[in-house]
Amino acid sequence: MIVRGTEVAYYLICPRKLWLFSHGLRMEPFSDTVFIGKLLSEMTFRRERHKEVEIVEGSKFDFIRFGDEIVIHEVKKSRKLDHAHKLQVKFYIYQLRRMGLNCRTAIIHYPKAMRKEEVELEEEDEERIERAIKEIRKIKAMKSPPPVKKRGYCRTCAYYNFCFV
Repeated sequence: MIVRGTEVAYYLICPRKLWLFSHGLRMEPFSDTVFIGKLLSEMTFRRERHKEVEIVEGSKFDFIRFGDEIVIHEVKKSRKLDHAHKLQVKFYIYQLRRMGLNCRTAIIHYPKAMRKEEVELEEEDEERIERAIKEIRKIKAMKSPPPVKKRGYCRTCAYYNFCFV
């Protein structure tokens, strides 16, 4: 069972969102918040040659730079869920390293805040990612979605209407 980077982020944000997404219910195309995030990603790094690269099945990076090592770049609209963003890019590093590729760094860009954060994969992160992968697979294998659990950021979620209306 393939685990995608988006699913790793959704795992931390909301297990129900993870289940819905992994079962083909894609609400992102109907979300203004997601649209603004995609637009921000497209507009901020227009000169990058390697945009929306999919090296590992199911994992698509906003852009990637090659040199002595591969550096993954992700563009995010807000720092609000940065814990999920960090685990997502650490998962990407983990995947590339498992393929034997030289990657130890990812950079998360927050253009609206004019900030960027460099993220590295630590030894303890690998164990956390492996546990997360097992949990994600369990959630994806469930017959029905986990129950709704209201969180502070639900109102801006692409799945809000599906869960609360």
